[in-house]
Amino acid sequence: MDTVAVNHRRCYLETLLYGNPERIPLTPGEPRESTLRRWHAEGLPEGMHHLDAAAERLGIDLQRPATPPVDLGVDFRMIPWFEEKVLEHKDGHYLVQDWMGAITEISDEYDYTYIRSAKDFVTRKWHRFPVQTREDWHEMRRRYDPDTPQRLPADFAARCARLRKRDDYAGVSFNGPYWQLREWLGFENLSVLFLTQPDWVEEMIEFWSGFVSRMLERILSRVQLDYIWFSEDMAFKAHPMIGPDMARRFLLPTWRRWADLARRYGVQIVDVDSDGYIEDLIPVWIEAGVNCCDPIEVAAHNDILRFRERFGTAMAYKGGIDKRAIAAGGRAILAEIKRNEPVIRGGGFIPGCDHGVPPDISWDNFVEYTRLLAQVTGWL
Repeated sequence: MDTVAVNHRRCYLETLLYGNPERIPLTPGEPRESTLRRWHAEGLPEGMHHLDAAAERLGIDLQRPATPPVDLGVDFRMIPWFEEKVLEHKDGHYLVQDWMGAITEISDEYDYTYIRSAKDFVTRKWHRFPVQTREDWHEMRRRYDPDTPQRLPADFAARCARLRKRDDYAGVSFNGPYWQLREWLGFENLSVLFLTQPDWVEEMIEFWSGFVSRMLERILSRVQLDYIWFSEDMAFKAHPMIGPDMARRFLLPTWRRWADLARRYGVQIVDVDSDGYIEDLIPVWIEAGVNCCDPIEVAAHNDILRFRERFGTAMAYKGGIDKRAIAAGGRAILAEIKRNEPVIRGGGFIPGCDHGVPPDISWDNFVEYTRLLAQVTGWL
């Protein structure tokens, strides 16, 4: 393919807004530690980024952005943290109080830092969450003052100045209201409270809505971003954790508030992340002003062709390539790319692995999958 100058920011926005990108962003997916260990044993050079190595092997000029990436360094997390400490170590497991105040169990194959970061595919067991009573809640909310000086780095103005000259897309991410309440209360307790103490749930959601809104004001008044992205993870394999009617009642006002605020500052992409089966929730997200979602897990009965037929251009997508097909290799990868090709070519879709890239995907299969993805997105 002839070399064409690529502006990565324009490609990202034009793709997700159903415009006319010169190329669709090539984002095959991000491996975890166990995946990288396998790939290094199979030929991925140590110290080389997996996408750079795959592109070199395939003869793809990625045309990395001319401007270096800038981390805004903003902090939506609690301040101060809880003390991280191991409470017990026996039978091959740690029982830990993590920095969010939850009591969590994890295999001693890992250290406690794996509890709250996506370093690898790690199973955890949650024993207790920090908010059990209203008194706990009043103590917890003290940790979320949006005007705490540490929430923005000392050189925030300089970082914003560098971002204004970017040729890559940039945004900010934070927890959605469902995700955040689940972190405070736990899934089971939150589910019960929706029915038994809805006023308390609404109080906590309103608090979180205001906290994030104030943070966004502090950020977006200083620099224009391309997206906001909030995590919700509110669906199981075949059903959502909270139905659309309850989502409209409890969550939609906050989502809409953030979407409206972002667009007042010129942000064009409002993106929500949720694993699991999300089709029942997409209409609510659209009502709220969300116009992108990910990662569209195929094993959770999501069908992106059906989504396109049902929702048209009201929603864009990222992800959506079945990790199981990539692992299977050969004709399975080709069939999966072909299955998605009508949506890719129709716009509003940045294809990639439909979650973190697992270790059952070989390095050769990942490279072949990247080759096929590069062909359909205009890089080969």
